[in-house]
Parts: sequence; C-alpha cells; structure tokens
Amino acid sequence: MRTIETVATVTPERTLTIRLPPEVKPGEHKVVLVIEEVTERKAARRRLKLPKYSVGPWPEGLSLRREDMYGDDGR
Repeated sequence: MRTIETVATVTPERTLTIRLPPEVKPGEHKVVLVIEEVTERKAARRRLKLPKYSVGPWPEGLSLRREDMYGDDGR
C-alpha cells in the first residue's frame, strides 16, 4: 500500500485528474479520496487573538525570584 499526498484542482465540471508516479503499475487499484475543505485548513492556521491591556511599566526594583515571591517554606 502506498500513500500519495498532493494538492489537486477540481474543475467546474467536478473533474479531477491525477498523474501518478512511475512506481505505480498500470491496472486496477483501490483508491481512497479524502477531500479537505480549504476553509478548514485556513481555520486551523488562524492565530488566536487575545486582548491587550497596558498596565504601565514594571515597578522599579521588581524581583520575580521564587525566594522573593514566596515565604520561607516555599509556598
């Protein structure tokens, strides 16, 4: 069994022509056709847009070290 992935154009007459590689021998073959809608691919690539809020600059001398953010017991 071989898997061949390619991009094809469907004509207005709903015709699809595929040229196979030379390794595929002439004769009868079982073929599975999967149609992936273009809109689904574009939706998968769409970036998530999160709101942006400006809260000003970082406070002077801000330390984000674990020891400075938590108590002596580390919690």
